[in-house]
Amino acid sequence: MLDVRRLRLLRELALRGTIAAVADALRYTPSAVSQQLSTLEREAGVPLLERTGRRVTLTPAALTLVRHTEDVLRRLEEAAADLAGARHGLAGPVRIGTFPTAGRSMIPAALVELARRHPGLEPMVSELDPALVADALRAGEVDVALVHRYDFVPEVPAPGVTTDALCVEPMYLATPAATGVVGTGGAVGAVGAGGPPDVDLAGQRASAWITATPGTMCHTMTVRACQAAGFRPRVRHRIDEFDTVLALVAAGQGVALVPRLAVVDPPPGVRLTALPLHRQTRIAYRSGADGHPAVSALTAALRASVPADLREDQAASRHIG
Repeated sequence: MLDVRRLRLLRELALRGTIAAVADALRYTPSAVSQQLSTLEREAGVPLLERTGRRVTLTPAALTLVRHTEDVLRRLEEAAADLAGARHGLAGPVRIGTFPTAGRSMIPAALVELARRHPGLEPMVSELDPALVADALRAGEVDVALVHRYDFVPEVPAPGVTTDALCVEPMYLATPAATGVVGTGGAVGAVGAGGPPDVDLAGQRASAWITATPGTMCHTMTVRACQAAGFRPRVRHRIDEFDTVLALVAAGQGVALVPRLAVVDPPPGVRLTALPLHRQTRIAYRSGADGHPAVSALTAALRASVPADLREDQAASRHIG
């Protein structure tokens, strides 16, 4: 009989690429992971790993086993959901991952609603970069998480993870209120008697830009949006926190792209121009866990917390990895 815990290790090796990465993610030692995978090979009766020095690759038989493992783990999540549904009342911890703007704008209201309907649940919230959510869900570090995608950065389905649409928000170009362009020296240009000029993305090729740190979806979105407008942004500041981004814009330090949830209370001195760009927030959980009462309760509370003007059609597509 194949051991589910060892199958999970093989699946993670297929996704992460190295035994060291699997060990770090699942809090094993590398030697323990190697021993468990060797035992799995004996259970399977066929070679699963090809070793070349310190590197390992999965054999065709291992890749087939990984595909079956995805089905097994999804069914186990469904079984756990059914058992939880048989209990009377919801109780215990539910771990939630969120990115900062959702954590500030939606999570507090969702937790109030959750406490009102299910006081026995103990929500535990952690800030989590959307790029890390899939790994955190598969490792069991969170049960539900909020992720986002942008028009220029589509969602890539992750194995073992299902996402449902939650809301869509417009993107804004944030510029200093006195002008639409910040030049190479950082000084804010003068405004004519007719008031601020029309501002659009294509007109910002000469501006200094404030982006998120490279490697994040927010940074990729800004770069790709500017490229679609015909230029590559000249990045001066790299900031992940939108409040700081807006403060720098107000100080004449550059321009930036920001989502609707980040501009609820912008500082004086910032001009916001709506763009035909969007950010979509989605609810992510382990595939098969959608029927778990705690996941369903949290999903309902999150939907109730979305500002009315951002609510998306509940029939929007579900993405299953």
